[in-house]
This record gives sequence, C-alpha cells and structure tokens, in this order.
Amino acid sequence: MAYKRVVLKISGEALSNGSENIDFSIVRHVAHQVAELVKMGLEVCVIIGGGNIWRGRQGRDMNRVTADHMGMLATVINSLAFQDTLESLGVPARLQTAIEMKQIAEPFIRRKAVRHLEKGRVVIFACGTGNPYFTTDMAAALRAAEMEADLILLAKNVDGIYDSDPKVNKDAKKYDEISYMDFISQNLKAMDTTAVTLCMENNIPILAFGLSEEDGIIRAAKGEKIGTIIR
Repeated sequence: MAYKRVVLKISGEALSNGSENIDFSIVRHVAHQVAELVKMGLEVCVIIGGGNIWRGRQGRDMNRVTADHMGMLATVINSLAFQDTLESLGVPARLQTAIEMKQIAEPFIRRKAVRHLEKGRVVIFACGTGNPYFTTDMAAALRAAEMEADLILLAKNVDGIYDSDPKVNKDAKKYDEISYMDFISQNLKAMDTTAVTLCMENNIPILAFGLSEEDGIIRAAKGEKIGTIIR
C-alpha cells in the first residue's frame, strides 16, 4: 500500500440519491471499499458530513450556533448508518463524537482512537470539531493531524478539482495536481480553505476524487493516478 493510515472524508450529499436522505446502496458501496482497505492492512478513519440531512444555510433566520449544532447531530445519524453497515460486513468499527453522547458513541479520545486503528478497527469521527463555525472539512484536517494520517481522501460528487464549477462551466479545467497555496489563492471551493491551510502546515496531502468512480477509494489509497492531489 502507498499509505499506512488515511482519513476518508465523505460529503453528506454524496450519500443521498435526491429522494432519500440516506441511500443505503451508496453507503454499502463505500463500506465495501473501506472493508477492502482494512483487509489490505490500511488503518482507516472516516468523517462524514451532514449536508444530506441539514445544512446551516437552511436556517436563514436561525442563530448560527444553533444551526451548526443541528448539523453536527446530522453527522451522527450518517455515522451511525455507516458504522452499522461496516459491522454487517464483519468490519469492526468505533464511533467517536466531539460532543459527548455516551449512550451511542465514545467521546473523542485521541489515544483510544489510535489504539482502535492499531487493532484493525475503523474509527468514525462525528460532530465535526465539536465547535460551531467550523466545517467537517476542518474536522477532517484536524483529525488527520491528530491521528498523524498520511493522506486525506476527499470523496466528492465530482471527479476532482476544477478551476471553476464544472456543473456550471462546461469549459472548466481539471487539475491533476495543485499546490496548497494555489488552491487558497484561487479561492477554490472544493474544500474549506481553513482546512487546506491546516493540512499545509502539517504537510498532509489531500486527494480529491469522485465517489462514483469504480473502486475510487481503493484506487486512491493504492496511490493510483486518480482525481486531483493537493500538496
């Protein structure tokens, strides 16, 4: 394997099919690939966004902190679904949350999370950083730094990073590789720029690719040329 320990970041929207908040065929598709990575000896952390259930911008007249807390709870729903699916495949998984909810998950404890990884368990981190005003992208960067991960796998609805939105601009140019500073200076939207800055400071590369690509997660973890690498 090209890497020993990775953080897989999945957008919540990627788990939805438009009519259902959680499409379990997509969840199983991702879980099967994660199971394969574990079988290969890779240590895997997973962070799932909550945008398929709740996004802060829905509550336009709400207090931002309250809206963000609702988003954190949405990530727990997605994470429980993913944990259950992994366990149905025989893959041991532990859910840790940045906001304590002891009846359903462990609180985030770095040393405990590392021990789970060393024992071959997938660790799922929910509730983002536990703080409002921070995205789950930022949580992925923070946990990757804390876990000393070799790479962030950024699974998106598009097959990489473009200079503009490919859904709007048919002439958008896709990057095979882009530096942290170029990503930030061009104000690209594929990932939270605060998260990219944290990755730059800790020298953690980010590989953005399409979740719908055939075995994309496995291919990315193997170091195949796929998507866009930020480093």
